[in-house]
Amino acid sequence: MAREFKRTDRVGAQMHRELAVLLREELDDPRLGMITIQEVRVVRDFSHATIYFTVMAGDAGRAETTRILNDAAPFFRHELGRRMKLRTLPELRFVHDGSVEQGEKLFSLIELAVKSDSDKHKE
Repeated sequence: MAREFKRTDRVGAQMHRELAVLLREELDDPRLGMITIQEVRVVRDFSHATIYFTVMAGDAGRAETTRILNDAAPFFRHELGRRMKLRTLPELRFVHDGSVEQGEKLFSLIELAVKSDSDKHKE
């Protein structure tokens, strides 16, 4: 019987929880806005992990937040090493997750199309 979850998924989920706590309690940078970790993807050999996040900021704020988080990646890696029992800890790379913004744009386009269609059928 195959396992329901891969080990990389379990490690990614644990890293997700630990990073959320670290962002909330340990990282004290006034330049950072409200950051939400969306997903952590760990490659099979545990050499790299990509952390997808969203932030309440404009385009310039997103780029700045990405830079700050990637600069702080060694700190996060060190803290994760203290909190998690892993033989090798992956290199961390933070990437802004644009799927929320894309979803909002798509939703507004659908609303616009529905409104336009209902206006046409009223006449």
